[in-house]
Amino acid sequence: MTATCIVRELGRQPYEPVWRAMQRFTDARTEATADELWLVEHDPVFTLGQAGKPEHVLAAGDIPVINVDRGGQVTYHGPGQIVAYPLFDLKRLKVGVREYVCKIEQAMIDTLAEWNIHAERKDGAPGVYVAGAKIGALGIRVRRGYTFHGLAFNIAMDLEPFHRINPCGYQGLQVVSLADLGGPGSMDQVKPVLLKHMAEQFGLALQHETSLPDLSEAALRGLVM
Repeated sequence: MTATCIVRELGRQPYEPVWRAMQRFTDARTEATADELWLVEHDPVFTLGQAGKPEHVLAAGDIPVINVDRGGQVTYHGPGQIVAYPLFDLKRLKVGVREYVCKIEQAMIDTLAEWNIHAERKDGAPGVYVAGAKIGALGIRVRRGYTFHGLAFNIAMDLEPFHRINPCGYQGLQVVSLADLGGPGSMDQVKPVLLKHMAEQFGLALQHETSLPDLSEAALRGLVM
C-alpha cells in the first residue's frame, strides 16, 4: 500500500527559515497529516548538530555557523547541493529509525548507480561514500515518531568550505561531488531520480505541490501561527 507524500521544491533559500518551518510543521502535524518531502538548495552555511563540537569548525571565515537540533556533528550546505528534508510519520510507514537511515542511504546509492557510480555505506559513519570520499551526508531528528532534517547530496558544488571544518567530526575526511565523478552537473537532472528512489524505498506516491511553507521573517520570529 502506497502512502501519499507531498513534494515541495523550495529553490534556493537561507537555512534558518526552512529549519524553523520544518519545526513548525512537525510540531503541528497529527496522525492525519500527509507526509511531505522538501527539496532545497541552501545559501552557504555550516550547521552544528547536537553532538557537535565547536573545535570541528576550524575556520568558518565569512560563512555563518548555526547550532541546530539534529543529530551528528558539523556539515556544510551550499549551492550545488541537493538538501532533502523528509517529513515522515515513521509509525504510519512502519519503519524504525535505523531502517529509516538505511533507506535514505540506499536511495542515494541507487541514484548514483544510475550513472554507474558505485557508492557504499561505512560502518559507524552514516552517509554515502564513493571510494572512501563522502558524497551524501545524513543528519536527522525524530520527534513523536515524526522525522525532520534529512540528507545533503553533493551534486556540483565548490567543496572548498569543507576544508574549513572536520566534516561530520572526522579530521581529514575527503568529500566529493557527483560532477567530479563524471555524473551530471545539473541538480535538475538528479532531483527526479533521487525522488524516484526515495519513493521506492518508502512506498510513497509522490504528489508535487507548488505552494511553499511560510519562510517569512514574521514566521521566523514566531509572530504568525
